[in-house]
Amino acid sequence: MLERMTDVVKHLLIINVIAYFLTLPNHAIFGYDLAVHYPMSPLFKPYQLVTHMFMHGSIMHLFFNMYGLVMLGPALEYRLGSARFLIYYFVSGFGALLLHFGVSYYQISALAGSLNSVDVAKVFEEGAGIIASGRNYVGPLGELNDMINGGMLGASGAIFGILAGFGALFPRVELRLLFPPITLTAKWFVLIYAGIELYLGFSGMQSGVAHFAHVGGALFGFLLIQYWRRTTIM
Repeated sequence: MLERMTDVVKHLLIINVIAYFLTLPNHAIFGYDLAVHYPMSPLFKPYQLVTHMFMHGSIMHLFFNMYGLVMLGPALEYRLGSARFLIYYFVSGFGALLLHFGVSYYQISALAGSLNSVDVAKVFEEGAGIIASGRNYVGPLGELNDMINGGMLGASGAIFGILAGFGALFPRVELRLLFPPITLTAKWFVLIYAGIELYLGFSGMQSGVAHFAHVGGALFGFLLIQYWRRTTIM
């Protein structure tokens, strides 16, 4: 696996691993500050648009994202070239964030409309400080505060873009899954995985995971591949 790693994949892997272990001693502080927050939150900073893609909440979060990068990224980098692969990686990551913000705007508007305006104002004025101290309101007010002032972090959006790109460019390649231990073609694996993410996103069954960011990364990555197919030789 390490012998066939391409340059951009290798450097992305190194940056992600170093970022995780450098911030580990103060992960609660650095992880939260470098995670991306909703633009209306006072905790939002422009640099978070980039830094959140190199932060991870746990060693397993880091492992599975980097495993996907190392397993599928090199084939995509060979096919696209290093420069376009790097562009592809960030377009997928930013696309994931764009869809995440769009869905968050809809959810925040719907929830805020069902609450007392005084309570909603309190969340915007005091909620960031409460979240930063490790506390939160209870019930719907806490849910609203988490949507506005909670952070999102991880390379998952970009990795889902790589997954979608691999499925688009190598649809008949067979992938052997770890859990469950079955073999699927890349095309069906991507379609099934995207369907699961959509279901989990709409159902809210797995809270704390930005499912629509995963879908956004896959969607924007797929659209970029289609654009390049129509405008360049691939």
